[in-house]
Amino acid sequence: MVGCEILLEVFRVVEDRRDNPKPESYVSGLMAKGLNAILEKISEEAGELVEAAEVKPDSEVVHEAADLLFHMMVLLAYRRIKLEAVFEELAGRRKPR
Repeated sequence: MVGCEILLEVFRVVEDRRDNPKPESYVSGLMAKGLNAILEKISEEAGELVEAAEVKPDSEVVHEAADLLFHMMVLLAYRRIKLEAVFEELAGRRKPR
């Protein structure tokens, strides 16, 4: 499944930027600003996704959804929550067919 693979790959990079900060890294800089900065960015991206869904073409919705997913991964890595924990939560919500 390409979807899960790319999510896991991006998440590994985010964790690496957390553990090995790089001065030129957006993720390292955002994490250095702390939880409130990350939460503000998630709120901003969620608002942009809602706006795109209301009035913009599908390509913009996809772009904003990717931004929101990315910033959610930054939050998870900041809190040291594994992405797999979210996958497990979603799997546990599946109803048997």
